[in-house]
Amino acid sequence: MKSWRINAVRVPLNEDCWLGINGVDPKLGGAAYRDAIEAFVGRLNRAGLYVILDLHVAAPGGLKAVGIIPLPDADHAPDFWRSVATRFEDNRALAFDLYNEPHDVGWSCWRNGCTLPSGGEGSEAHPAYRAAGMQELVDAVRSTGARQPLLVGGRGYARNLSGWLENRPNDPAGQLVASEHNYGGLAPCGPRCRGAIARVARTFPVVVGELGQTDCRHDYIDHFMPWADRRGISYLGWTWDAVAPGSWSCRGGPSLIENYRGRPTGFGVGFRDHLRALALR
Repeated sequence: MKSWRINAVRVPLNEDCWLGINGVDPKLGGAAYRDAIEAFVGRLNRAGLYVILDLHVAAPGGLKAVGIIPLPDADHAPDFWRSVATRFEDNRALAFDLYNEPHDVGWSCWRNGCTLPSGGEGSEAHPAYRAAGMQELVDAVRSTGARQPLLVGGRGYARNLSGWLENRPNDPAGQLVASEHNYGGLAPCGPRCRGAIARVARTFPVVVGELGQTDCRHDYIDHFMPWADRRGISYLGWTWDAVAPGSWSCRGGPSLIENYRGRPTGFGVGFRDHLRALALR
């Protein structure tokens, strides 16, 4: 990563694993998981990398957290963030991404929470549950005394920032960051999307927590990254993974790398070359 001139890493977390609930093997979850994540964050920080801890998947009640439900569940997500924030309260090379990709909710529910009906398919299937809104998650983190920046993803799988300014939660620490995700072909950011990002970026930091394309090319990101650079908008490539069989490639994933020596995929080479060029300016 350092050879690519990467300076930040987003680490997705699972609330069941962190809290050690819902049947997670104690050898892998609970204290073992928390210790492993803390050690990993320490190694990244010592290498000069900032870390973003992300609540990536969630599930209500006794269900296993294996998918991206519309909003995090009020059953576990506030407890998750109180625990994470307490653990890392003194780490100043860290930020918290409150929920990976909110979707299929209105702005009021997004901010304040609500009871959602059953829905979704596959890993995203869920029963009716009470969702925790962004304000409840901000409050959970701040209740611990932690003051790290908080990434708050918009609606539509974090692709929609159109109402973010008007509905943003209140943060007593004044450390809110808007989070956005986009992918060429799969979920491109066109003029309306870019206009919404630029409007937010005039008054709040914006981080594109996932940027990529799924055709093994880099023409889309080649245009998006310079546009973001000119506006002070940050971005992270999705994703640095060369392990999961059958899925992590420049089409499925999409992965930036073919191996952990940092050999780029046809998509990853665009990120690598752009970041290296930025470092020379």
